[in-house]
Amino acid sequence: MSTTRIATRYAKPLLELAQENNVLEQVKADIDNFISLCETNRDFVLTLKSPIIAHQKKAAILAKIFDGKVNELTSKFFVVLANKTRENLLPEVAREFLRMYYEKMGFQEAVVTTTIPLDAETKKAFEKLVSDVSGKKPMIIEKIDKSLVGGYIVKMGDRQIDDSMSGKLRELKLSFQKENI
Repeated sequence: MSTTRIATRYAKPLLELAQENNVLEQVKADIDNFISLCETNRDFVLTLKSPIIAHQKKAAILAKIFDGKVNELTSKFFVVLANKTRENLLPEVAREFLRMYYEKMGFQEAVVTTTIPLDAETKKAFEKLVSDVSGKKPMIIEKIDKSLVGGYIVKMGDRQIDDSMSGKLRELKLSFQKENI
């Protein structure tokens, strides 16, 4: 079974339980903090994914880090995943939880890749583009990639708008190759 399917299988009940217990925003904040920890502490992620460290030890590590600092539901969720030997998937489950949360709240995540940082006016233009295309509230994530030469790439789920110079050059190269065949 794919990691995404497994992550969805665990993230969905967490989202539903959090909503039923009226602690959705607290659990979302806990998951945000967990993802932040994963992004800043590579050793923590390697510990979770290590086949050498026993699952009970990983459960104890999770309890030591998070007990009393997160919502009770989040804490129990970490324990359940550790008991089911799925703690290695916690980062993926957390990301899937956020994706489902944003979808439920009507947000559309869009990764905007440009060669320079976006100014306020340009960011508003991208927000309008995302809103017009998806019909949802935009959530812009900025990335810088100097190899684009110029222009931008917008990724929204499985959609991509490539209006970059490198994309146009790639299209031109393909059209020349087709003409020469």
